Amino acid sequence: MTTFGLVRHGSTEWNKLGKLQGQLDTHLTDEGKEQARLLGSKLKHSDWDYIVCSDLMRAHETAEIVSKESGIPLYGTDVHLRERSFGQLEGTTLNERIERWGEEWRSLELGVERDEDVFARWSEFANEWMKNKPNSRVLVISHGSYIGQVLRSLDLEEEYGYITNTSLTIIHRISDYWSCSLYSCTKHLD
Repeated sequence: MTTFGLVRHGSTEWNKLGKLQGQLDTHLTDEGKEQARLLGSKLKHSDWDYIVCSDLMRAHETAEIVSKESGIPLYGTDVHLRERSFGQLEGTTLNERIERWGEEWRSLELGVERDEDVFARWSEFANEWMKNKPNSRVLVISHGSYIGQVLRSLDLEEEYGYITNTSLTIIHRISDYWSCSLYSCTKHLD
């Protein structure tokens, strides 16, 4: 069995402003750094083998802090774990999207990466990892829309399943079957 712990990066200024970040690079806020520190502290005596993260700054900063606090080695970054590209929507708030493209902006072709393409990136990453390091336990630090799409594609998304900053979702692969044992947990922030 291979286990993946899917973690959304810590909070950023754009999260607070309601801006879609997509693949634009933004730093963690002090709050985001503290969220990562708390998660790392919670995982200090856990049995995770590695941390792998998106190459985007907010995920990489989160991974470095979690690794330092927990002692779990940071294996590296992987572009397959990047946030979904939101095309022309990146850097905009909901009000700005409505102002530019109208109430029906979601139905327009604005360069947003397709669900199938996001899931294909995950599949390539997961299959390669399971081939090279089977039966490992890997923390994957990535992004909200990316993690949400992976879970939807695997039929593991809980109803009303918003992925919060530094939340931990644990999924397992046994043979050809995926299961979820923890969903968007943020107890470390209590």
